[in-house]
Amino acid sequence: MSNRKPPFPRLLLNNVSCMRNAQQILSHVNVSLHDGGAFVLTGANGSGKTTFMRMLAGFSRPSAGEVLWNGHDIQKSAIFHQYKLQLNWVSLKDAINDKCNVLDNIQWFELLEGKHGKAMPALELMGLGRLAKEKPKMLSMGQRKRLQLARMLAIDRPIWLLDEPSVALDDEGVKLLEYIIAEHRKQGGIAIVATHLPIEMEDSMVLRLPPRFPRRMSHTDMLGRMDIS
Repeated sequence: MSNRKPPFPRLLLNNVSCMRNAQQILSHVNVSLHDGGAFVLTGANGSGKTTFMRMLAGFSRPSAGEVLWNGHDIQKSAIFHQYKLQLNWVSLKDAINDKCNVLDNIQWFELLEGKHGKAMPALELMGLGRLAKEKPKMLSMGQRKRLQLARMLAIDRPIWLLDEPSVALDDEGVKLLEYIIAEHRKQGGIAIVATHLPIEMEDSMVLRLPPRFPRRMSHTDMLGRMDIS
């Protein structure tokens, strides 16, 4: 009989609660993600998916519990510095420089990472190879999303945080997204996806956020909005 302990989760949400605008989004969530794992966060617009993703990225603190990477709290400054280098973040804000061409938008990030040689293959995979020398302002919204995903592939970090990654993609683009997520996981990467649209991800854990409603305005709130001169 083996006495080996099971591997510690790469990413662990330990009894985590999360707030937004004084409202509880989630309470006492426990999630373990090992290499190759996937976690899908679903819910309607305004349910708090982006707030939850920002917490996972370490940009905000959970209201209770802790997020652990390799057993260490990501909120500790020394750990956060290492943890953020593991993350690839894709959000609705594309961070694309319209003054540079499509290829340069990836190679600039490669340079920062000390990597090279993956930009053009990533563009080819995402169907943008022929547009490499074009300015991003010539791209459609779907092509800009593909450029975001190509940049993520070229930077090549192990933990993907994808906030609504299929928005603006056509059916072919969604299939490509599903493919690159599957390949990333085969290589031991972790994918965390927040979406209100269906994305096929094999053996993924799913957490659905309930709809949120605006907090009822209190007497103090109303006083704060009054223009008293």
